[in-house]
Amino acid sequence: MTTLDFFGVPAQVARSAARFARFAGLAALVASAALVSFKAAADEVTLPSLIKIVVPFGPGGSNDIAARMVAQLLGPRIGKSVIVDNRPGASGFIGAGAVARAPKDGSTLLLTSSSMVTAAATKQTVPIDILNDLAPVSILSESPLLIIVAKQSKIKTPEDLVAAARANPDMITNGTPGVGTISHLSGELLNDIANIKLRHIPYTGGGPALIDLLGDRIDINIVSNSSSAAYMADGTLRPIALSWTKPSTSFPNVPPMASAAPGFDVSQWQAVWAPAGTPKPILDRLNREINEIVKTPEFAVLLRDDGGVPQADTPAEADKKIRASYEMWSKLAKAKNLVFD
Repeated sequence: MTTLDFFGVPAQVARSAARFARFAGLAALVASAALVSFKAAADEVTLPSLIKIVVPFGPGGSNDIAARMVAQLLGPRIGKSVIVDNRPGASGFIGAGAVARAPKDGSTLLLTSSSMVTAAATKQTVPIDILNDLAPVSILSESPLLIIVAKQSKIKTPEDLVAAARANPDMITNGTPGVGTISHLSGELLNDIANIKLRHIPYTGGGPALIDLLGDRIDINIVSNSSSAAYMADGTLRPIALSWTKPSTSFPNVPPMASAAPGFDVSQWQAVWAPAGTPKPILDRLNREINEIVKTPEFAVLLRDDGGVPQADTPAEADKKIRASYEMWSKLAKAKNLVFD
């Protein structure tokens, strides 16, 4: 005869259920303790007493400003000294090469943008293999580019730009900071998607291109907002389109270029790399600290001017995005015969 407990449940079943409940509770406690232990172990990863963030461009640019903010906030978080080292030249490859050859201990990091990928995609020979000589730590942010014109331009909308380019093939000019920049390749991607032909006018930097846009000597620039904000604030330059399709609270009245060229969607991003072969625990520790930094109010202010969105990718997720970006730009560069020495 089966013995019943107070609730009418067979006693043996009740005892088994009780044992299972105790086991499940113990398992949960063990799992919780393991997570705490894992985090504590990660926090105990020894980082060098001095960490250098290499920016492969000169002082004052957007990458330099982001690096100085990261350095300012990272140092107190980890109790170490963090400095910025500007090493400009060779489209960013002088600085990137120095990081690739640095000790694999987290002491030397690289902070740069998607321009590193577009430059690599348009060169036949590069000093390093950015996909295999560097290890992504984190993508800091993503933001749109703006397609801008002078205030007197008759081009006022994405549709106007496509119509003007179709009516005047190879006559509407896109001034860029140089061959292989994201501004250059974005224009080529727009040509491909919209079946138009903008003429590329390369300059030795973004400043000279803006000066010629202001002087009505070229028709458009494809730029970050921060590089042209002062001119747009006083009305001498106007944004006509965003390069990405996401809604932007920073530019609520600027339509996406995709409204006239469906499929056009370009983001610029900033990322941190370490030398390839840096141990995973070090990458994970740095990743976690940097991901917390990009969520701070201080970093939000930095991103606001460009309509940037903070990211919180793992190193593996960052690596996947960077490889996909390189594949897209490399494919376009080869198709358009834009690969140079």
